[in-house]
Amino acid sequence: MKAIKYEKPWNVACVEQDKPICGKGQALIKIMTAGICGSDIGAFRGTNGLVSYPRVIGHELAGIIEEIDEENNPKGFKVGDRVIVDPYLYCGHCYPCSIGRTNCCTDLHVLGVHVDGGMAEYFTHPADMLVKMPDDMDWTLAAMAEPLTISLHGVHRGSLKAGEYVAIYGAGTIGVLAAMTAEAYGAHAIIIDLVQERLDFATSVGVEYTINSGKEDVVSRIAEITDGNMAQLVMECTGANVCIRQTLDIVSNAGRITFTGWPKNETSIPTDVITKKEVDIRGARTSAGEFEEAIELIMSGKVDIRKILTKTVSMDEAPETIIDIEKNPGNYLKVVVNVGI
Repeated sequence: MKAIKYEKPWNVACVEQDKPICGKGQALIKIMTAGICGSDIGAFRGTNGLVSYPRVIGHELAGIIEEIDEENNPKGFKVGDRVIVDPYLYCGHCYPCSIGRTNCCTDLHVLGVHVDGGMAEYFTHPADMLVKMPDDMDWTLAAMAEPLTISLHGVHRGSLKAGEYVAIYGAGTIGVLAAMTAEAYGAHAIIIDLVQERLDFATSVGVEYTINSGKEDVVSRIAEITDGNMAQLVMECTGANVCIRQTLDIVSNAGRITFTGWPKNETSIPTDVITKKEVDIRGARTSAGEFEEAIELIMSGKVDIRKILTKTVSMDEAPETIIDIEKNPGNYLKVVVNVGI
């Protein structure tokens, strides 16, 4: 079968390898579509310290069950079911797992990072970590459900309420989807970015406010938009140290901050401001139990996720596409690979 593999950083190819064998508690899935994520580009560059090589990439996956271990099938799946893959493998025994926060597992393994992913024609995965997708759901949209769960998790961790203002750093995939989700739930989204083209795109998909941090004073503009109250929730989706620091300047008193971006270095922050404003600061890593909600938002049209799709490509085109995304990231938001279509 074909698979997209990084032999080492800067080395991507569509390779031939053995079709996997369905094991105990697993399902063998014929992969139909797979999304290319920003983390896949980081792995290509070799800048993601969590990735080991060689590595088959791919964690945004949708496909059809071809075989399943019937004796270990708690969700009752059957051959022919259309499913979306939950790519965050957890132990089920540690403290975070025991309280349902499986994304914080002390031994978390992410597909395409710690273990081989599923950007391949066939893939095996624990049957209890599959999510049933509607029969009429488009395969391309199904592969885009996973990044929506990341945005949803940040929104949930920030306890966003209708009528509140949420300021979001980063007009990439996660930031735009977070803004679209916030608007769908009745909040007011403000996206902050340096790239005007990305801000213009955010406006085109319905984001209420945008701020170009290279041309405007972010703090004064947030104050203007919120009538001086500042943002009740700030979501940091870039990992840039300067943005992480500035979250404290634009969050409201008694507000919340969620950190979704992964910074390369530590950020020095004024803890006196945290105390003065009594700010809640929360990490937001991957997702946990949010796939069904993501599917509902997509299928209902509350989040028109197709708007962020840049293009679809074939398996043979995937390596050159990954290389071009790395060179020209501003030209892409979301690319989906047609694996089995």
